[in-house]
Amino acid sequence: MSKYSDGYYVLTKHSGIDQPYHWVLKAPNHEVILTSENYSSKHAALNGIESVQENCNLDKNYSKKTASDGSPYFTLHAKNSLVIGTSEMYSSNEARDKGIEAVKNYGITTIIVDETNTSGGNNGNTSGAAVISSKPTKNENAGRYA
Repeated sequence: MSKYSDGYYVLTKHSGIDQPYHWVLKAPNHEVILTSENYSSKHAALNGIESVQENCNLDKNYSKKTASDGSPYFTLHAKNSLVIGTSEMYSSNEARDKGIEAVKNYGITTIIVDETNTSGGNNGNTSGAAVISSKPTKNENAGRYA
């Protein structure tokens, strides 16, 4: 059985932009099922993952939407109504609803593949990436996450 049988998050960092941190939630088959906004710090991105873990189980946190080209998609919201993540575009409402169920099933995973120190873009191949199972503990001296 794959260590990713419960899905996993991939945390990446892109150089040359103001908000370089970004994460995606992947299903066990390595397909992206939820995408984050960009964040200015790793800590903020990890907080976004934590927010998905806390909010993905409730139907009321999902907004079913339709893109300008007619493609269905959804957004996941935190308790404060801010968007945590956005889905891909789907071919039908039924496919979108299956996507929501996938986020409900896999969004609670604690597996985070940290590619912030690698080139990223490895399509499920995590060689060179650190796998962390939870948000790092806060460093009291630095006042931020190590």
